[in-house]
Amino acid sequence: MSLYQVYAQYPIELASAKGMELTDSNGVKYTDYYGGHAVISIGHSHPHYVKALTEQLEQIGFYSNVVLNRFQEELAERLNAKLNEDYTLFLCNSGAEANENALKLASFKTGRKKILAFKGSFHGRTSAAVAATDNPSIVAPINAGHEVDFIPFGDRKQLEQLLATEQYCSVIIETIQGVGGLDQPSLDFASEINEQCKKTGTLLIADEVQSGFGRSGSFFSFQRFDLEPDFISMAKGMGNGFPIGGVLIHKKHKAVKSELGTTFGGNYLACRAALAVLDVLEEENLIANARDLEAHFRSEVDRLGIEAKIKGAGLMIGLDFGKPTAALRKALLEESHLFVGSSSNPNVVRILPPLNCTKEAISTLLSEIKRLS
Repeated sequence: MSLYQVYAQYPIELASAKGMELTDSNGVKYTDYYGGHAVISIGHSHPHYVKALTEQLEQIGFYSNVVLNRFQEELAERLNAKLNEDYTLFLCNSGAEANENALKLASFKTGRKKILAFKGSFHGRTSAAVAATDNPSIVAPINAGHEVDFIPFGDRKQLEQLLATEQYCSVIIETIQGVGGLDQPSLDFASEINEQCKKTGTLLIADEVQSGFGRSGSFFSFQRFDLEPDFISMAKGMGNGFPIGGVLIHKKHKAVKSELGTTFGGNYLACRAALAVLDVLEEENLIANARDLEAHFRSEVDRLGIEAKIKGAGLMIGLDFGKPTAALRKALLEESHLFVGSSSNPNVVRILPPLNCTKEAISTLLSEIKRLS
C-alpha cells in the first residue's frame, strides 16, 4: 500500500513546531515564513489554542448538526462584529467547500448558473470552485461543464458587457490573489464591481480563504476596497491548522431548509479552534501587527536594495523579481532553513508568516533573500 502521489514535496519530515520554529525528525530547525499555505495565523502550538482544544476534547469533540452547538452561535456573533452589516454563518470544513457553497447559494438565490471570475484566480478543487479557478490543468471534464468566464483585473468593458446579459449568478474575487501571485484590483475597479453587481442583480462573493482573519492588515481583505459582498468565504487561518471553513451570508438572503448541508462542519473542536484564534488576534493585537510588519517589510526592502517589486499587503506579501525564483527558494530552504512560498507566477516569492511574527524575523528573512538573490 502506498500513497497516491499528487504532491511535490520537500524531503523533510517535521516532528514538532512552536511559534515560527519547525523541527524535523533529525532535529534540524527551520523558520516558518509560509505557514502551510497561510494556515498558521497565530503561530504553531500557541498555548491558548492548545488549551482550548484540549479542554474541548475532554468534554465532547464531535456531534453532527442535528443538535444545537452554542459555539457556532458565539462564532457567528464574533465574526459579525467584524463587519459593517449583518451576516449569518454557515460552517463547513475547507476553503474549497466554502467557495462551493457560496457559488451554490448565488445560483439558488438568482436562478442563474454562469460565474464571472478573474485571471489568476484560485478558488479550490471542488466542482464549481475549480471551474472558477484559472488553471485548466486541474479542471477535469466533469468540472468543465460549469459556465465560467475569466476577465483581467481592471477590464471594465468586459465586466459591464458580460454582467449586462444578466446570466451570471455571481462575481467571485480574491482581493489579494494567493496562488495567483499577490495581484490586487484597483480601488476604482472594485467600485465598478460593486456598481455593476447591484445594477444587474449579480451576487458578489469575496473569497477570503487565504486573506481573511487579519492576514491583509484588515480582518477581511475586501474591507480595504469597500466591496459589498453578498457572501464571504473563509478557511485557512480561521482555525490555525484545525480544518474549518465557512460562508458569511448577507442577512438579505434568507435560509431555506436543506439548501446546504455538512456532517463535520461547525463541530465542537473546529469552533473552539476558530474562537481561540479570534481570542489571540484580539488580545495580542495581531492585525495591527500585520500592518506594522508590512511597513517594516517595505522599509527593509528599500534599505537592503533588494531589486524586486513588492506585492500584496499585511503579512500576505511577497517579492516579484521579474525572473524565476525556484533556485532562490531552494537556497532559502536548504542553506538558510527558511520556508517561503511559491505561486503560479514563477517570479514571485510569497511570504505568509504567522501574524505574531516580529520585525527581527522579517529583517532576517530579507537579509537572507538579499544575500542569496
